[in-house]
Amino acid sequence: MVRLLYFLLLFPVCLHAQQLKDRNHYVTYRTTGNLVMDGNMDEEDWTAAKWSSLFVDIEGDAQPAPLYDTKLKMLWDEEHLYIGVWMEEPDLWATYTERESVIFHENDIEVFLDPDGDTHNYYELEINALGTEWDLMITKPYRNAGSPINGWNINGLEKGISLDGTVNDPTDKDRSWTVEMAIPWKALSQRGPAYRAPADGEQWRINFSRVQWQLEVDNNQYTKKINPKTGKHFPEYNWVWSPQGHINMHLPEYWGYLQFVEQPVGSEEVPFRLKEDERVKDALRTLYHKQHAFFKENGKFAYQLSELPDVEALERYHPQFEVSPTRFKLSAPSLSSDKTWYITEDSRTWSE
Repeated sequence: MVRLLYFLLLFPVCLHAQQLKDRNHYVTYRTTGNLVMDGNMDEEDWTAAKWSSLFVDIEGDAQPAPLYDTKLKMLWDEEHLYIGVWMEEPDLWATYTERESVIFHENDIEVFLDPDGDTHNYYELEINALGTEWDLMITKPYRNAGSPINGWNINGLEKGISLDGTVNDPTDKDRSWTVEMAIPWKALSQRGPAYRAPADGEQWRINFSRVQWQLEVDNNQYTKKINPKTGKHFPEYNWVWSPQGHINMHLPEYWGYLQFVEQPVGSEEVPFRLKEDERVKDALRTLYHKQHAFFKENGKFAYQLSELPDVEALERYHPQFEVSPTRFKLSAPSLSSDKTWYITEDSRTWSE
């Protein structure tokens, strides 16, 4: 998780760099039996589920591959979304035991979930190797002056941790840790499908981040490694499932896709099919970023498409502009229905 100050400094010039083809996707199948959240992931359903691709640096190919492997699986049923994450780790380290601690100050795994994909009111869950959790709802991205709601909890969350090694013991070398969790649909009803499981073929936006610090040993205890050139500890690594293209997890439009299918896990593979209107939404989000870059340079928003640079490829979506000195609303017709898609200056994206 990247610092709030960095988010605010970043806004509003974060240009649209990630392409639809760069975003990962995962097709999740229904369970056929009960899963026990003990961190072992040893049930037949977990064995049948496919591993994701290995995590990459948050910036993607611009940075070297992570030092240690991370991968995940997902399943679902009428009550829960199940997530299992395996992390290679030679030095298991975690000290936070109080819920709602700022867990990313140490090594952790983080889940980001936006059920309706509008970039507002999304969820974040962080867990460390001791099983300590920090869950929060974020009203909108920090670049748009969003606020974290720390009082929100994933009521009914089930989780289990399995350690292949010994936590906080620098005298040995560890191998890995695994987190297994069950997130109730009820807990996501504020913005997700209220009190129901997703429909067959439904797609949500999701991403995962592993925060990893460089460590050294001082007085037989792990501590963050100090950069001798600065006298400060080295910055953390951010390893993610779907690359963001920026050192910022709070850009929900760059997250990956989670597609739910009714078929039981282990059945014939169902292909991921990107919804046609995702291209319309992506075009509007490109214009959103260009509008904010235009404002930074000119002190106002563009009133028409021709004022913005490098937008010829977007003309096919027939975007319309509604602009005031401090606000804008862009729109484009759906490719699959009679609805219209909208995006406003605070990045909210919806159709009606």
